[in-house]
Amino acid sequence: MSAGTYTPRPGAAPLPRMIAAQAALETRMLLRNGEQLLLTVVIPTLLLVLFSAVDIVDTGAGEPVDFLTPGVLALAVMSTAFTGQAIATGFERRYGVLKRLGASPLPRWGLLAAKTLAVLVTEVLQIVLLTVIAFALGWSPEGSPFAVLLLLVLGTVAFSGLGLLMAGTLKAEATLAAANLVFLLLLVGGGVIVPLDRFPDAAQSVLGLLPISALSDGLRDVLQHGDPMPWGDLGILAVWAVLGLGAAAKFFRWE
Repeated sequence: MSAGTYTPRPGAAPLPRMIAAQAALETRMLLRNGEQLLLTVVIPTLLLVLFSAVDIVDTGAGEPVDFLTPGVLALAVMSTAFTGQAIATGFERRYGVLKRLGASPLPRWGLLAAKTLAVLVTEVLQIVLLTVIAFALGWSPEGSPFAVLLLLVLGTVAFSGLGLLMAGTLKAEATLAAANLVFLLLLVGGGVIVPLDRFPDAAQSVLGLLPISALSDGLRDVLQHGDPMPWGDLGILAVWAVLGLGAAAKFFRWE
């Protein structure tokens, strides 16, 4: 055995390995957070089961679960990519975690990529769970899986950009309050549970431009009505994604 067999080789790990390790850590932190689990799993599941089983809201013709499931899937995306990420990142910024990670060998864009991967992993778990519950309740989806995937990806990007913008510009306490308030407001007025046509005409034109409305309506058009590709909703989500990510990149403060 030569003397240099165990000679240390200091230096950063390969970038893909660093991003994967950080993404795994971010995912574990998301899943261990009680408030995050409440937002991402408990609330969407309860809404799906309750409103599918009890005739509280008039969801129009057809089974309630066919109307509710696309909206709840959109809510799950928003809860993880926007609300949960905004709150977690806001407090990481307050406690100096982001500043220290920004000085590590992992580049800042790599950290944001790891956070995005963690969000995607969490969303996959959410969607699998909600889909199983929806099928148990009698859900019969239609439409193109590719259209659904495109809507979910664009919705994730849009909400992620908005969440990072909020976390990078507001104080942690303000982010906590604002993110939860936005979650509740969009739950009520975003077409998730209550159809948009139940609102006044003037309000419908405004609410229809929100990312949660575009995502829930787009998913509903595909999964409930079998539309091939909801281009209008995709366009709205694309605009929100560009605006959110662009504003986050420009105004995000690391400390």
